[in-house]
Amino acid sequence: MRIASFNINGIKARLPRLKEWLEETRPTVACLQEVKSMDEGFPAEEFESIGYKAIWHGQKSFNGVAILADGFEPVEIRRGLEGEPEDDHARYLEADVNGVRVASIYLPNGNPQPGPKFDYKLRWMERLRKRAAEIWAEEVPAALVGDFNVIPEDKDVWSPKAMADDALMQPASRDAYRRMLNDGWTDAIDTLNPRGGVWTFWDYQAGAWQRDHGFRIDHLLLSPALADRLEAAGVDKERRGREKASDHAPVWVQVRD
Repeated sequence: MRIASFNINGIKARLPRLKEWLEETRPTVACLQEVKSMDEGFPAEEFESIGYKAIWHGQKSFNGVAILADGFEPVEIRRGLEGEPEDDHARYLEADVNGVRVASIYLPNGNPQPGPKFDYKLRWMERLRKRAAEIWAEEVPAALVGDFNVIPEDKDVWSPKAMADDALMQPASRDAYRRMLNDGWTDAIDTLNPRGGVWTFWDYQAGAWQRDHGFRIDHLLLSPALADRLEAAGVDKERRGREKASDHAPVWVQVRD
């Protein structure tokens, strides 16, 4: 079973690239972020035409998450996180797919920091940790995947100095991420690439892709039941170099059935 995550950065603008990736790699589950489409505009029929069923949580012009499943109907469990009733951002979607609990996550960026956007990011991470604990208590095989907007360690960025003031690298962001790992979740890519140097994002600006000035912010966190089945994990890096590509590359984890 292959579980993948792809911050598509606008599903309508990237639809050809997205379908191309799905058809060429056939992940069992594909979690999308930054769909940037209202619910009624989500192109579900495009995915059905190539064998994928979909659920989605949309929002006009920004945010938006979705879960696609190859030959399975995702059974929605939750959309959005509890804790802030006034928070209407479409950033979290959770479903059961073929015996695995999967969550598609688009964590707040938090810039500029310090300030209200960074405070919101930290509150959101604490709300996510609380939901993760509830999933943990159910003792189901689970994967929390998506764009976490956190660079966990210096080894996960091309230049720690260049990103030192960014919300993605602040000690509070890293601590919040580390607390989830300390709760028992396994960072699949880091586990199989302990030396780092694996990027999932390259900015459109300043020739970042051409110079390989990237960093790792797209993560795949596995519960113990799923981590025990871990076979491989990686980044489809070459997708970032294609025409009209997202600024993120897809990430994926392979687990035994």
